[in-house]
Amino acid sequence: MKAVITGISGQDGYFLSKFLLSKGYEVHGVLRRNSSMNQGTLGLLPNNIKKHIIIHYGDITDVNFLSNLLQKEKPEELYHLAAQSFVGYSFQNALSTYDANIGGTLNVCNAVKDSSPDTRMYFAATSELFGQPKETPQNEMTPFFPRSPYAVSKLASIWTVRTYREAYKLFMSNGILFNHESEVRGPEFVTRKISQSVARIYHGSKEPVVLGNLSAVKDWGYARDYVEGMWMMLQQDCPDDFVLGTGESHTVREFAQAAFKEIGMDLEWTGSGINEVGLSEGMTRVKVSREFYRPLESDNYRADYSKAKKTLRWEPKTSFRDLVKIMVKNDIEIMG
Repeated sequence: MKAVITGISGQDGYFLSKFLLSKGYEVHGVLRRNSSMNQGTLGLLPNNIKKHIIIHYGDITDVNFLSNLLQKEKPEELYHLAAQSFVGYSFQNALSTYDANIGGTLNVCNAVKDSSPDTRMYFAATSELFGQPKETPQNEMTPFFPRSPYAVSKLASIWTVRTYREAYKLFMSNGILFNHESEVRGPEFVTRKISQSVARIYHGSKEPVVLGNLSAVKDWGYARDYVEGMWMMLQQDCPDDFVLGTGESHTVREFAQAAFKEIGMDLEWTGSGINEVGLSEGMTRVKVSREFYRPLESDNYRADYSKAKKTLRWEPKTSFRDLVKIMVKNDIEIMG
């Protein structure tokens, strides 16, 4: 079996490439060339694993590159993970977000249709599609109401995939994944920002972690569990869309509380809104800054993954507390 992964240098690409290699796949990754030749999370893989990944340098905004790649390799499976995935940045630069996410996904769909129509494709959608949902929990039938340029780009993409699936009878499945984090999450994401700050404090730093909306509610799981669900979607008889999540809701405040608990610090919260702080041992450990608030908040997330549980036999394996522990422990070791 041969698989191509776009966005292989990201968090999910890291775990998915390891997972597929463990199943005996020939793994090909699409990597955008840069001046520093930075390979992202691939650089964190042991050499005995990394040497088995075949890298193709190119860009998903280049349809000719994608068509030539699929024409040559004819993979059984394609996992389209590549995207501009940071919600905050999408407000700053919506155009580049749309170019990468909408244009890139359209290019991938066209490349499959024209060059390798037997390839089974997975598209990485997102719970951000739900915006500020009035219904909790959310499942495959919950209305989409995107509240960021990132979410709008993913809405266009998921409908592109659905349209190509129906119009051209292609095997294309959408994974509507709720927040999934890990020890290789990018430092710009709030969970990694917290775990890295807690690790620095463990090693003696006096600087607090500065966050945005502490009351934002998310459904956080472990990325390693979710890539198995991606693979399961492509093993079905028919393509379909599936929600993956944990079915639990936690606030940013709770994540910070749990992270500090891992280094033996109990936080006491005082104040509210922009003036809320988390205190421990007489020192401010958590502060709030309006700089990190989104122009439009999107939260109140909790996944109903009952369809994936019934059809795929998929369930999350890692608890919220264990996820926090994995991330904090890893960052403490890195900085030690």
